[in-house]
Amino acid sequence: QVQLVESGGGLVQPGGSLRLSCVASGSIFSRYDMDWYRQAPGKQRELVAGITRLRNTNYADSVKGRFTISRDNAKNTVYLQMNSLKPEDTAIYYCNAHLSTQNYWGQGTQVTVSS
Repeated sequence: QVQLVESGGGLVQPGGSLRLSCVASGSIFSRYDMDWYRQAPGKQRELVAGITRLRNTNYADSVKGRFTISRDNAKNTVYLQMNSLKPEDTAIYYCNAHLSTQNYWGQGTQVTVSS
C-alpha cells in the first residue's frame, strides 16, 4: 500500500508559478513510477507529467516548456514545478504512483489561475 498526500496548490495570477509536492508513505517510493494528473470541471482527468523510477520524464504538449516534474527519493517526494501558469491550467491536480498492477492516487490539490 502507498499513501500519497499532495500540497502546494492555491490561487495564482496568470503568468505566476506554483510548486506542487506529493509525499508518499507505506512502501518503497523509489520503485514506483510517478505521475501528475489534473481534472478541470466538466472534463476528464488528463496526464500532465510523469517520471519513471529511472527518472525518464514525459509531459503533455500543453505544459511542455512550462512545467517540470522531479523526484527526491530520499524524501519520498515528487514535485511539479509550474511556471507561466495560464487560466486553462486551473484544475485539481492529483499525484499517482504505479508499479505493475499497483496503482495509487492522492486526494488532490486545487490550482486556480485567475486575475
